[in-house]
Amino acid sequence: MGPLSLTVQDECACLSGPSGAGKTLLLRAIVDLDPHQGQVFLDEVECNDFNASDWRRRVGLLPAESQWWRDRVGEHFAELDQDLLIRLNFDADVLHWQVNRLSSGERQRLALVRMLCLRPQVLLLDEPTASLDPDNVRCVEEVIAHYRHRTGAAVLWVSHDPEQIQRVAARSYFIEQGKLLPEAEPL
Repeated sequence: MGPLSLTVQDECACLSGPSGAGKTLLLRAIVDLDPHQGQVFLDEVECNDFNASDWRRRVGLLPAESQWWRDRVGEHFAELDQDLLIRLNFDADVLHWQVNRLSSGERQRLALVRMLCLRPQVLLLDEPTASLDPDNVRCVEEVIAHYRHRTGAAVLWVSHDPEQIQRVAARSYFIEQGKLLPEAEPL
């Protein structure tokens, strides 16, 4: 992928494009999980001027497939916002559930809660609703919009759903052949 330039402030910008175009690679580069030659800034401070854990706390990545490393859901939360659980259709009992019994949609919604509890300034969302039914898609969209409006967070949201992009994004981009094009118009 060639050099890209993108600025996202306190808004939601969506990114779409064909599989393999580099959407996930871009998100991973921004959060500094993959080596890259670019520069990434947060409030005019370069990524390299933060220690890695502080950067990843400020710039939250919700991957398409969330990672779970302990047996029970509650063991993955240092802090918990009960309101987020409720707004995403869970009750406190979910904290006692075995992770291996969770559906992919439950895992994704709980991973969103886990990320938002860290209060990041930037949300990088890699198809956060791909495995959800329409009611839970709506809940996730509302939770992210509420978080963004309450905190002023910048959101970069990868989606393949044109209707979702229209609902959530202030701006949208299409990535293809290493180029970033505005307004989701393919080459």
